[in-house]
Amino acid sequence: MMKHTPPRRAPGGPGIEPRWTHGAKVAVGTAYSTSSRVWYTLDAGCVTEVYYPTLDTPQIRDLQFLFTDGETFFHDERRNFTSEIDCITEAALGFEVTKRENEGRYTLRKTILGDPYQNCLLIHVRVEASRELLSRLKMYVLCAPHLEIGGWHNNGEILHIGDYKLLLAHKGNTWLAIGATVPFTEASCGYVGVNDGWTDLADNYRLDWQYEEALDGNIALTGGLDLSQGAEFTVGVAFGTTQHDARSTLGQSLNIPFERAREAFIHQWEQTSKRFLLAPTANNAKLFERSVNLLLAHEDKTYSGAMIASLSIPWGDQKSDDELGGYHLVWTRDLVKSVTGLLAAGDTSTPLRSLIYLAVSQGEDGGFYQNFWLDGRPYWKGVQLDEVAFPVLLVWRLWKHNALGNFLPFEMVRRACGFLIREGPITAQDRWEEASGYSPSTLAVHIAALICAAEFFDDRGDHGTAEFVREYADFLESHIESWTVTTEGTLVPGIRRHYIRVNPASAADCADEDPNCGTLIMANQPPGARYEFPANEIVDAGFLELVRYGIRSANDPIIKDSLRVVDAVLKVETPYGPAWRRYNHDGYGQREDGSSYIGWGKGRPWPLLTGERGHYEIAAGRDATPYLRALENFSQGIGLMPEQIWDGPDLPNYCLRFGGTTDAAMPLLWAHSEYVKLHRSAADGQVFDLVEDAYERYVKGSGERKTMEVWKPNRRVQTVPAGTLLRIQANSPFLLHWTSDDWQHSKDVRSQGTAIGIEFVDIPLPKKQKNRIQFTFLWLDEDRWEGKDYAVNVREQEVAAHTAGNSPRKRKLHRRKAIAG
Repeated sequence: MMKHTPPRRAPGGPGIEPRWTHGAKVAVGTAYSTSSRVWYTLDAGCVTEVYYPTLDTPQIRDLQFLFTDGETFFHDERRNFTSEIDCITEAALGFEVTKRENEGRYTLRKTILGDPYQNCLLIHVRVEASRELLSRLKMYVLCAPHLEIGGWHNNGEILHIGDYKLLLAHKGNTWLAIGATVPFTEASCGYVGVNDGWTDLADNYRLDWQYEEALDGNIALTGGLDLSQGAEFTVGVAFGTTQHDARSTLGQSLNIPFERAREAFIHQWEQTSKRFLLAPTANNAKLFERSVNLLLAHEDKTYSGAMIASLSIPWGDQKSDDELGGYHLVWTRDLVKSVTGLLAAGDTSTPLRSLIYLAVSQGEDGGFYQNFWLDGRPYWKGVQLDEVAFPVLLVWRLWKHNALGNFLPFEMVRRACGFLIREGPITAQDRWEEASGYSPSTLAVHIAALICAAEFFDDRGDHGTAEFVREYADFLESHIESWTVTTEGTLVPGIRRHYIRVNPASAADCADEDPNCGTLIMANQPPGARYEFPANEIVDAGFLELVRYGIRSANDPIIKDSLRVVDAVLKVETPYGPAWRRYNHDGYGQREDGSSYIGWGKGRPWPLLTGERGHYEIAAGRDATPYLRALENFSQGIGLMPEQIWDGPDLPNYCLRFGGTTDAAMPLLWAHSEYVKLHRSAADGQVFDLVEDAYERYVKGSGERKTMEVWKPNRRVQTVPAGTLLRIQANSPFLLHWTSDDWQHSKDVRSQGTAIGIEFVDIPLPKKQKNRIQFTFLWLDEDRWEGKDYAVNVREQEVAAHTAGNSPRKRKLHRRKAIAG
């Protein structure tokens, strides 16, 4: 009987602490078919994170090729080659990579694509060298598994099948198998930084440590490729839920001629161009089509309609297993931005799938988690009102495109409306996810969503709820300036009145709503640096969303003054076009010395803001071409648009150049959607995102509106002007016991209900009212008195309430009637 020889196990585990790779990619791709659940990213022409079986689950750190002649040199793809990359066709997200060794001795050509029918990444390789060098050249594939989103606790082994070897790795319920159409001449598993293949070969140009097993650590798999059988072959990286699954998938993929897989891959992607009507008219049709297909590629194939923000982990080379999320999570804001871009290009199918996915992901209270895994589990649990409002806008747009199919969105809209009116108007986080308060950009989306939602209630015949929702939108709109415009600005001489980023007012107590008075706590500041600033000294361009959605005119004087401030404080002119930082004193970005953001840094310009500015220019009747060209110039690699660009002096040691990408996320799907929508808006001569009913109501001033103030449990307004309608709102039925003469007389009024679960009582205040209003509640569901009185003071009616708001919109009293009930 033969004696079993145990496998040679690598010593020295578990290896050095694992890291991910650079956040800025040069390419991301996948097969278009839903039967291929593998996505891949490239950096410097090398395969980096590969995702399987869903978009939120990276499974490897990187895969690259190593070369040596065994005697005089050792080369790896990252350090010793220059690379060129392009898509295999104009649209298909597979890639041709040419890598030339720095001294010109040999060239590596790779075609990288996902098997169109299997969970396998295919890399077709051709090595070009002189016959003499080729006879001595040794080539290795090196892969660092990070299975199930982590570098720790991976297990690797070499599987022998006769004379044929496979590289295997597993963790939990995930298996990886690597093979090639040429044999592995030698193979090893090792611990990264201790005895992995790179460390071994770099030492003496030979693979001395050929371990057959490396368990429970940060590992790497290495296989020597037999060039004696030809310098052109295919490497496959297959995934499965068992070893049998991964091996079977690998065998199926490698035994189909690569050219057949390539043809099928291209054919699948070419079908997308038939769905998009705008591409032929775009000035840069290639980048337009790639942007559209990048948006499509970020939809998951298990959770239909789910779209992540980016196949990227910003500053990933500094992130360990503690960084699970990166940007490969669902943000409802980014998702709706992305699919609205697809809608602008003519695709209605993907946005509908995303809408259905969001409906399933919505909480019973109508809200959404700040971000979440594809299966709906929360990652961060913050509350952002715009993320609740954006899905309502998506519902409305699909409704107007007659593209809802059989989907009935009313319950989703009803819940979202209830959440927005119940929890707002203060947002716990603004769109930059760092500050709470009154945010112009959040208010813009909030108001637009309510105006859209009211149409749904009218369409169902519930005109009472429709009127209630519109009136609440009117209440928000009438307070925009008083909440978010400073009248004591100091940033630009001569401009005292402008929008601020956030008015950090607190919930419930309305005493601190003055935008001239608040203090903003700034996130991501360097250790020991100042982090508290007067809120009216911090600006961003979020107020442009008021123009985008039709809440304010592009010619509104405060909008125009605010643009002057933003341009003076945040604008950066680069060789490639204009860009803007998010806000002053931003700390989220590459540090001054070029090192990575780790908890603090310096905010850099965001190209998506160039797209937002382009939309404003269209609204103002001007040409958006300079902003389209800038976005195109900011794109990198196959045409990926970065989250941030570098605005400091060139730093070659960090590969940073003025106007080039940083190591934040690339691509950022939000930026690509801005680019696609900007093309559509330019073609239409009108902002694609405009909500026409909002524009008619707030810019043109059509229809009668109530002058109204709202008191509710989380916003207990303290003073209202005489002649106003005071609306008392609560989240359950109540009897309002109230007085206007210090309880000499009182009234009892039962609340009116709405379809969104909010009850209200209206108290019309005469123009000559002087006494305060006092009230308490009898909660009808519990038959319980509140046990506490509340009071609202009444001030003398002002000739022009909210002066900051009336002047720029030329709001005359005779144009809008004040209706007291």
